[in-house]
Amino acid sequence: MDTDEGRTTLTNQSATPHGYPESHGYPDQQSHHPAQEPHPIDGPGTSTGGFPIYAFRESLPGPEPEQGYPAPPDYGSPGPNGAPGAPDSAAGAGVLGKHRNPFAVWLGLPLITLGVYYFVWVYKTNRELAEYDRRIRVNPALSLLAFLVGWLIIVPPFVAAWRLGTRTRAAQHAAGVPETNPVLAFVLFLIGFGPLFLQLELNRLWDRYPGAVEGQQVPLYR
Repeated sequence: MDTDEGRTTLTNQSATPHGYPESHGYPDQQSHHPAQEPHPIDGPGTSTGGFPIYAFRESLPGPEPEQGYPAPPDYGSPGPNGAPGAPDSAAGAGVLGKHRNPFAVWLGLPLITLGVYYFVWVYKTNRELAEYDRRIRVNPALSLLAFLVGWLIIVPPFVAAWRLGTRTRAAQHAAGVPETNPVLAFVLFLIGFGPLFLQLELNRLWDRYPGAVEGQQVPLYR
Protein backbone atom coordinates (compact mmCIF):
# COMPACT_ATOMS: atom_id res chain seq x y z
CA MET A 1 0.00 0.00 0.00
CA ASP A 2 1.49 3.26 -1.15
CA THR A 3 1.18 5.81 1.62
CA ASP A 4 2.70 9.21 2.26
CA GLU A 5 4.50 7.82 5.29
CA GLY A 6 6.28 5.19 3.16
CA ARG A 7 7.38 7.76 0.60
CA THR A 8 8.70 9.99 3.35
CA THR A 9 10.81 7.14 4.76
CA LEU A 10 12.39 6.37 1.36
CA THR A 11 13.13 10.06 0.80
CA ASN A 12 14.93 10.28 4.12
CA GLN A 13 16.99 7.15 3.36
CA SER A 14 18.17 8.50 0.01
CA ALA A 15 19.27 11.76 1.58
CA THR A 16 22.66 10.29 2.53
CA PRO A 17 25.45 9.89 -0.12
CA HIS A 18 25.15 6.09 -0.22
CA GLY A 19 21.43 5.84 0.15
CA TYR A 20 21.52 4.65 3.78
CA PRO A 21 19.66 6.38 6.58
CA GLU A 22 21.70 8.73 8.67
CA SER A 23 22.77 7.38 12.04
CA HIS A 24 21.45 9.68 14.74
CA GLY A 25 22.74 7.69 17.71
CA TYR A 26 22.84 9.18 21.16
CA PRO A 27 24.12 12.62 22.04
CA ASP A 28 26.88 11.33 24.32
CA GLN A 29 28.23 8.99 21.59
CA GLN A 30 28.42 11.80 19.04
CA SER A 31 30.49 13.93 21.41
CA HIS A 32 33.19 11.23 21.68
CA HIS A 33 33.55 10.75 17.89
CA PRO A 34 33.99 14.11 16.21
CA ALA A 35 34.18 14.33 12.42
CA GLN A 36 37.71 13.54 11.16
CA GLU A 37 39.49 16.16 9.11
CA PRO A 38 41.08 14.98 5.81
CA HIS A 39 44.76 14.15 5.97
CA PRO A 40 46.88 17.18 5.01
CA ILE A 41 48.68 15.23 2.26
CA ASP A 42 45.46 14.12 0.61
CA GLY A 43 44.46 16.01 -2.42
CA PRO A 44 45.30 16.45 -6.10
CA GLY A 45 48.28 14.49 -7.43
CA THR A 46 47.97 11.64 -4.93
CA SER A 47 48.18 7.97 -5.75
CA THR A 48 45.48 5.36 -5.24
CA GLY A 49 44.23 5.40 -1.68
CA GLY A 50 45.04 9.05 -1.05
CA PHE A 51 48.78 8.54 -0.44
CA PRO A 52 50.88 10.82 -2.67
CA ILE A 53 53.45 9.26 -5.00
CA TYR A 54 56.04 11.90 -4.17
CA ALA A 55 55.70 11.17 -0.45
CA PHE A 56 56.33 7.46 -1.07
CA ARG A 57 59.46 8.19 -3.13
CA GLU A 58 60.81 10.60 -0.55
CA SER A 59 60.32 7.97 2.15
CA LEU A 60 62.73 5.55 0.41
CA PRO A 61 66.32 5.47 1.75
CA GLY A 62 69.33 6.43 -0.35
CA PRO A 63 69.96 9.09 -2.99
CA GLU A 64 67.59 9.77 -5.83
CA PRO A 65 68.31 7.79 -9.02
CA GLU A 66 70.20 9.54 -11.78
CA GLN A 67 68.24 10.63 -14.78
CA GLY A 68 69.11 9.20 -18.20
CA TYR A 69 72.26 7.38 -19.32
CA PRO A 70 75.85 8.55 -18.80
CA ALA A 71 77.30 10.49 -21.68
CA PRO A 72 79.65 8.46 -23.93
CA PRO A 73 83.35 9.38 -23.92
CA ASP A 74 84.33 12.20 -26.24
CA TYR A 75 86.99 10.90 -28.62
CA GLY A 76 87.24 14.13 -30.57
CA SER A 77 90.16 15.38 -28.48
CA PRO A 78 93.50 13.62 -28.97
CA GLY A 79 95.28 11.58 -26.34
CA PRO A 80 98.64 12.53 -24.80
CA ASN A 81 100.54 11.42 -27.90
CA GLY A 82 97.74 11.66 -30.42
CA ALA A 83 97.42 13.87 -33.45
CA PRO A 84 94.98 16.81 -33.29
CA GLY A 85 91.68 16.72 -35.07
CA ALA A 86 88.29 15.08 -34.94
CA PRO A 87 87.43 11.54 -36.08
CA ASP A 88 87.35 11.10 -39.84
CA SER A 89 83.87 10.12 -40.93
CA ALA A 90 85.23 8.80 -44.22
CA ALA A 91 87.57 6.41 -42.38
CA GLY A 92 84.65 4.94 -40.48
CA ALA A 93 84.89 3.09 -37.18
CA GLY A 94 86.35 -0.10 -35.80
CA VAL A 95 86.26 -2.44 -32.83
CA LEU A 96 88.59 -1.88 -29.90
CA GLY A 97 91.02 -4.71 -29.11
CA LYS A 98 92.14 -6.10 -25.78
CA HIS A 99 94.67 -4.38 -23.52
CA ARG A 100 97.10 -7.09 -22.37
CA ASN A 101 100.01 -7.32 -19.96
CA PRO A 102 103.11 -7.29 -22.23
CA PHE A 103 105.24 -9.39 -19.87
CA ALA A 104 102.48 -11.98 -19.49
CA VAL A 105 102.22 -12.16 -23.28
CA TRP A 106 105.95 -12.42 -23.75
CA LEU A 107 107.00 -14.76 -20.94
CA GLY A 108 104.41 -15.63 -18.30
CA LEU A 109 101.59 -17.24 -20.26
CA PRO A 110 103.84 -19.01 -22.82
CA LEU A 111 105.69 -20.67 -19.93
CA ILE A 112 102.46 -21.75 -18.25
CA THR A 113 100.99 -23.14 -21.48
CA LEU A 114 104.27 -24.64 -22.75
CA GLY A 115 104.39 -22.24 -25.67
CA VAL A 116 100.78 -22.63 -26.82
CA TYR A 117 99.75 -19.12 -25.80
CA TYR A 118 102.25 -17.58 -28.21
CA PHE A 119 100.25 -18.92 -31.16
CA VAL A 120 96.98 -17.89 -29.53
CA TRP A 121 98.35 -14.36 -29.24
CA VAL A 122 99.37 -14.30 -32.91
CA TYR A 123 95.87 -15.31 -33.99
CA LYS A 124 94.02 -12.90 -31.71
CA THR A 125 96.28 -9.97 -32.48
CA ASN A 126 95.82 -10.32 -36.24
CA ARG A 127 92.07 -10.68 -35.80
CA GLU A 128 91.82 -7.59 -33.57
CA LEU A 129 93.83 -5.48 -36.02
CA ALA A 130 91.51 -6.52 -38.86
CA GLU A 131 88.42 -5.72 -36.77
CA TYR A 132 89.81 -2.37 -35.70
CA ASP A 133 90.52 -1.16 -39.24
CA ARG A 134 88.72 -2.94 -42.08
CA ARG A 135 91.33 -1.63 -44.49
CA ILE A 136 93.83 -4.04 -42.90
CA ARG A 137 93.39 -7.22 -44.90
CA VAL A 138 94.50 -10.32 -43.02
CA ASN A 139 93.35 -13.88 -42.50
CA PRO A 140 94.22 -14.69 -38.86
CA ALA A 141 94.12 -18.43 -39.53
CA LEU A 142 96.68 -18.18 -42.35
CA SER A 143 98.97 -16.06 -40.18
CA LEU A 144 98.73 -18.69 -37.47
CA LEU A 145 99.59 -21.46 -39.93
CA ALA A 146 102.61 -19.49 -41.09
CA PHE A 147 103.98 -19.55 -37.55
CA LEU A 148 102.93 -23.13 -36.86
CA VAL A 149 104.06 -25.07 -39.93
CA GLY A 150 105.77 -22.40 -42.01
CA TRP A 151 109.12 -23.39 -40.56
CA LEU A 152 109.10 -26.36 -42.91
CA ILE A 153 109.90 -24.00 -45.78
CA ILE A 154 111.56 -21.35 -43.57
CA VAL A 155 110.17 -18.22 -45.25
CA PRO A 156 106.50 -17.92 -44.05
CA PRO A 157 107.21 -17.22 -40.34
CA PHE A 158 109.49 -14.31 -41.22
CA VAL A 159 106.93 -12.90 -43.65
CA ALA A 160 104.17 -13.23 -41.03
CA ALA A 161 106.32 -11.52 -38.39
CA TRP A 162 107.10 -8.63 -40.74
CA ARG A 163 103.47 -8.16 -41.73
CA LEU A 164 102.31 -8.20 -38.14
CA GLY A 165 104.59 -5.22 -37.51
CA THR A 166 103.32 -3.36 -40.59
CA ARG A 167 99.70 -4.03 -39.61
CA THR A 168 100.35 -2.61 -36.15
CA ARG A 169 101.81 0.51 -37.74
CA ALA A 170 98.78 0.84 -40.07
CA ALA A 171 96.39 0.60 -37.13
CA GLN A 172 98.35 3.22 -35.20
CA HIS A 173 98.16 5.48 -38.22
CA ALA A 174 94.36 5.08 -38.30
CA ALA A 175 94.21 5.98 -34.60
CA GLY A 176 96.39 9.06 -35.03
CA VAL A 177 99.08 7.95 -32.57
CA PRO A 178 102.85 7.79 -33.20
CA GLU A 179 103.62 4.82 -35.41
CA THR A 180 105.94 1.96 -34.59
CA ASN A 181 108.98 0.93 -36.62
CA PRO A 182 108.26 -2.43 -38.34
CA VAL A 183 111.98 -3.00 -38.94
CA LEU A 184 112.64 -2.80 -35.21
CA ALA A 185 109.69 -5.08 -34.51
CA PHE A 186 111.03 -7.63 -37.03
CA VAL A 187 114.52 -7.61 -35.52
CA LEU A 188 113.06 -8.08 -32.03
CA PHE A 189 111.05 -11.02 -33.33
CA LEU A 190 114.28 -12.64 -34.50
CA ILE A 191 115.78 -12.47 -31.03
CA GLY A 192 112.61 -13.42 -29.16
CA PHE A 193 111.31 -10.01 -27.98
CA GLY A 194 108.77 -9.40 -30.74
CA PRO A 195 105.59 -10.12 -28.71
CA LEU A 196 106.79 -7.94 -25.84
CA PHE A 197 107.49 -4.99 -28.13
CA LEU A 198 104.36 -5.28 -30.26
CA GLN A 199 102.06 -5.71 -27.28
CA LEU A 200 103.44 -2.48 -25.83
CA GLU A 201 102.70 -0.78 -29.15
CA LEU A 202 99.21 -2.28 -29.29
CA ASN A 203 98.44 -1.12 -25.76
CA ARG A 204 99.43 2.40 -26.80
CA LEU A 205 96.98 2.09 -29.67
CA TRP A 206 94.11 0.94 -27.44
CA ASP A 207 94.97 3.65 -24.90
CA ARG A 208 94.01 6.15 -27.58
CA TYR A 209 90.41 5.62 -26.46
CA PRO A 210 90.18 6.26 -22.70
CA GLY A 211 87.00 4.95 -21.14
CA ALA A 212 86.30 2.47 -23.95
CA VAL A 213 86.25 -1.27 -23.35
CA GLU A 214 87.20 -4.29 -25.42
CA GLY A 215 84.74 -4.93 -28.23
CA GLN A 216 83.37 -1.37 -28.23
CA GLN A 217 83.03 0.49 -31.51
CA VAL A 218 85.40 3.45 -31.71
CA PRO A 219 86.08 6.04 -34.45
CA LEU A 220 89.07 6.12 -36.75
CA TYR A 221 91.00 9.35 -37.22
CA ARG A 222 92.72 8.77 -40.56
